[in-house]
Amino acid sequence: MRKSTILLAVCLGWTMLSVPGASAQEPAPKPATQPETSEGKTKSQGWDKPLEEYHLDFSINEIEDGKKINSRQYSTNLFTNEGSEIKIGTRVPVESKEGEFQYLDVGTSLFARVGETRGQTELTVRAETSSFAMPEGMEKRDLHPMIRQLKMGGTVLLPLTKTVVIGSADDPNSKRQFQLEVTVTKLR
Repeated sequence: MRKSTILLAVCLGWTMLSVPGASAQEPAPKPATQPETSEGKTKSQGWDKPLEEYHLDFSINEIEDGKKINSRQYSTNLFTNEGSEIKIGTRVPVESKEGEFQYLDVGTSLFARVGETRGQTELTVRAETSSFAMPEGMEKRDLHPMIRQLKMGGTVLLPLTKTVVIGSADDPNSKRQFQLEVTVTKLR
């Protein structure tokens, strides 16, 4: 009985070796690696520059007759070639058809990205702010809200430690002006 068990095990072993794909696989060869930089990133990944971090302070100002009457501040940190987004507000349901609703985002949304183009470090900013507009004669319970919206954006060479106005716009319904300012500080 013992001899037949050993003979059966040997036969099964030979059968397994002769079946294609049944043999033990050799480990896959390791890919050729590039030497690592001092930051632990390889040059083949395009990371031959040290990672830089920035702190951005945004200000959306409302100005009337040359005086600042309202200002909102927002801050974020980001790394080179990575974007950062700030979004604060309310999702408002608005009936589009009977029984169907769409949602409007009302509030403030800011996007910023520090990147490099042709050896120049630049800052790209997109800002959008919206609020409910209440024209005279309109009641708060009106089902069709009017939204006032302001969008600004642009790309500038990276300004360090000084406040830069990214954009400004006059309010068509008043004598007010809106400004988007940013101050950038390099952290490391």
